[in-house]
Amino acid sequence: MADYEQEGQSRDMDGSKAWCHVMYALHGISALGGVLGAATIVGSFLFGWPSIIAVVLNYITRGNVRGTWLESHWRWQLRTFWFTAAWAVAAALLVFTVIGIPFAWLILLVLGIWLLYRVIRGWLALADQRSMPLPA
Repeated sequence: MADYEQEGQSRDMDGSKAWCHVMYALHGISALGGVLGAATIVGSFLFGWPSIIAVVLNYITRGNVRGTWLESHWRWQLRTFWFTAAWAVAAALLVFTVIGIPFAWLILLVLGIWLLYRVIRGWLALADQRSMPLPA
């Protein structure tokens, strides 16, 4: 009986891990669109369909990983998206002041580098089956 439960949990974890790879890939595609295209990395990440689909998938499937090491990856991805959105709003507000425009561009540049780092670091950790650090 215990073998069946453990085998089922292992299969569920493999499926969840595959979904996590898909979500990292979707985020990566959106960010790459900003690197290669005319849009900013941040704009492409926040408003690109692949990232939006990844966030929706994240919310739909996060109950399946609750209490596992994969939960840290779900949280890592959501925090990356929402912190990027919050800082993008701050940068957008700075654009309304002439003196704030250079600061807004600086925020977007640093934010783009930060989100690329988060996507790459998370995906590499997932490939090594390591959890992500959780905030205190």
